[in-house]
Amino acid sequence: MFNLQKFRENLDAFKPSFVEPQTTTRQAAVAIILRPTDTLCDVLFIKRADKAGDPWSGQMAFPGGHLEDDDDGLKGAAIRETQEEIGLDLSDAEYLGAMDHERAQPRGRVLNMLIAPHVFLIEGDPIFNPNYEVAEVVWAPMDQLLANSLHDTHTYPIGNRPTICNGYRLERGHFVWGLTYRMLKSFFSTLDAQWQPPIEVEDAAPD
Repeated sequence: MFNLQKFRENLDAFKPSFVEPQTTTRQAAVAIILRPTDTLCDVLFIKRADKAGDPWSGQMAFPGGHLEDDDDGLKGAAIRETQEEIGLDLSDAEYLGAMDHERAQPRGRVLNMLIAPHVFLIEGDPIFNPNYEVAEVVWAPMDQLLANSLHDTHTYPIGNRPTICNGYRLERGHFVWGLTYRMLKSFFSTLDAQWQPPIEVEDAAPD
């Protein structure tokens, strides 16, 4: 049975796997933001604005971005980027912990870049102020995501051919796939070791 207290306990006991960056490794962090609901909690996504040359242009994502020199580590980068991108201050939010580092591989291209997810819990219904990088802010029900009832596929052009990709289809049709989908599955496995990922299309593109 899923509940927030169990989430806290499992995240507190979790020992994340970190990538040791090289001098040329680009580092970034994202914020997985939860808010309690009557059923369990919601998880926050953003829809990135369309931008030429951006491999994640127009995609669903968690708020976040690159580590800067004056950030207080990757957790600090996640907090700063969330403030900049959607106007949400996480400095007083409940910090639930760090997840495994992920490697960036947009549309099959592996980059020398690590992404560090950090999990936060907020209360209430904040008002967002998205900047030019963000087209929309979207909440999604975590109980439905955990139940895999939102699993779907979408076809994208990858490597000059149409490729079926697995992901989660949110209420207004937004499709969560790729890196964010991969981070979600890792996050859910951390919350509950018995969680099973959705049955996926076998010939789909790798996450």
